[in-house]
Amino acid sequence: MSEKTILVWFRNDLRVHDNEILLEASRRADKVLPVYCFDPFYFTASAYGHQKTGSVRSRFLLESVADLRSNLRALGSELVIVRGDPAELIPRLAWQYKVSEVYHHREVAFQETAISEAVETALWKIKLNLRHFIGHTLYHKEDLPFPIKDIPDSFTLFKKKIERESKVRPCFETPDHIKTPLIADAGELPSLAELGISPPFDDLRADFHYQGGETTALQQMHQYIQMLDHSSPAKNAKYHTEKPSRLSAWISLGCLSQRMVYHEALKQTQGTNASGSTLIIELLWRDYFRFMFKKYGRQFFSAGGFKDEAPETADNQQYLFEQWTQGHTGVPYIDAAMHELSATGYINNFKRQAVAAFLINNLKVEWLKGAAFFEEKLIDYSPASNWGNWAFIAGVANDIRDDRYFPGVKQADTLETDSEFISTWLADSSSQLVAI
Repeated sequence: MSEKTILVWFRNDLRVHDNEILLEASRRADKVLPVYCFDPFYFTASAYGHQKTGSVRSRFLLESVADLRSNLRALGSELVIVRGDPAELIPRLAWQYKVSEVYHHREVAFQETAISEAVETALWKIKLNLRHFIGHTLYHKEDLPFPIKDIPDSFTLFKKKIERESKVRPCFETPDHIKTPLIADAGELPSLAELGISPPFDDLRADFHYQGGETTALQQMHQYIQMLDHSSPAKNAKYHTEKPSRLSAWISLGCLSQRMVYHEALKQTQGTNASGSTLIIELLWRDYFRFMFKKYGRQFFSAGGFKDEAPETADNQQYLFEQWTQGHTGVPYIDAAMHELSATGYINNFKRQAVAAFLINNLKVEWLKGAAFFEEKLIDYSPASNWGNWAFIAGVANDIRDDRYFPGVKQADTLETDSEFISTWLADSSSQLVAI
């Protein structure tokens, strides 16, 4: 009897812990073929002229894939790395290694799902099945207390109902050993240059250094959670505001499982939901936006959102947008945040809300431009979280005034900052942006 081989197609699930497709494949097949494909689509310009993946996140991705390969090798396996169109390469590898089935985790944004559909169609032509799994959320879709079409548009209602009527599933086990077919050429990790990406500049003003991969992700998670105070939820909330967990970058690439973070937070805080509440609310927001993407789909990528009424825009918005991206608005807090974003790939949640609200409400620039800029720059970019947040701030999704968990933002010109990211040109009053 011939051996059964399952190809595991890694995308935004770059880990061996709590990874259902890896565990299921190792249990159901005699051999597992792990594959990661660097799709050129993600290293081209978007419709708005910005790179879909900027230099900071590209380097983080390369580090994460390298760490995944290392962790798979520790389990006796290997990661096949290829570069090109997955709709061509996945079927080719499946044919080469006599694969019986292909596993992958389902995505929700339309561009990502289109790639899955193209691979699925190509596999059907050689009579192979692409099996979809759900592995990017804290709560499993099948455990929701409502069908997708009836998900509350209000995050507050979503949170109350899901916490009252649903439970977070336990993490999946990590395989002890994975048997892989004999691989003639596992492929090399591409360089940034080969991906068409310039190397990032490591700014000395950055107060945190990201290292991609599951290994560092688990270390960062444990280090952060250990700092939580068992007895003081208020102190934890203040600590989280001052020192954010910064786990989002690893979660976005799937180097870290949301379920793992949730269960470890509860374990460290002796099972009290309140002690880790700030961190857990962030996880719930990620779930909320992913499920809302399932409900509204491409409407999150239109100027009018799912309210069909776009915010007012200025006549000279392209000029104003460029001043915003370059941190040349003349408003110190906004400029400092934009310089920090471009230099490091990260700004905290409050700053994201502030710069987005300023672009939309003060400069009257189309919010889609800002969301596309964030797509390039953010090290923790995730389609649902990024475009969902921007749509909310633009007022084309649920009204943020209805959600007490959505952080409010003061007028930007009332915020003071001593950030080192304020450009020195601001000292020259002649360089100020024209009044807005």
